[in-house]
Amino acid sequence: MKKCCIFVIVTLSLCATFAQAEQVGSVDTVFKLFGPDHKIVVEAFDDPDIKNVTCYISRAKTGGIKGGLGLAEDTSDAAISCQQVGAIELADNIKQGGDKGTVVFQKRTSLVFKKLQVVRFYDAKRNALIYLSYSDKVVDGSPKNAISAVPIIPWGNR
Repeated sequence: MKKCCIFVIVTLSLCATFAQAEQVGSVDTVFKLFGPDHKIVVEAFDDPDIKNVTCYISRAKTGGIKGGLGLAEDTSDAAISCQQVGAIELADNIKQGGDKGTVVFQKRTSLVFKKLQVVRFYDAKRNALIYLSYSDKVVDGSPKNAISAVPIIPWGNR
């Protein structure tokens, strides 16, 4: 019982460090007679560590009976676009090159073993944030990936 409680607390604390996405819209790609249609879903999330950066992800969502029950495995197809939406102030650890790859978003894309992730990098030489989206699996990941760069530019009256 004690081990179970510790596992739940650790799991919840890990989940809290990632951004939560909100669905912006979707389009159906394949009609399914039973269960929801296959679709492409567009979701938005804000970088949890850097204020005023918003990313949009489009990803495949499997429908049908298995998809409706949450048992289907989504494909590894995804695209990402990130933008600066206000003044950006980087924390000192990021400015000093401490951001060698930080996971800022995760979404489960199968019942257990597969997830879509977004990792943020900081390119100090070009003063830009880079967001890499990819899908991984416990045993065999996918090389499919997408990237978006956000140049940090002065905003407003600065």
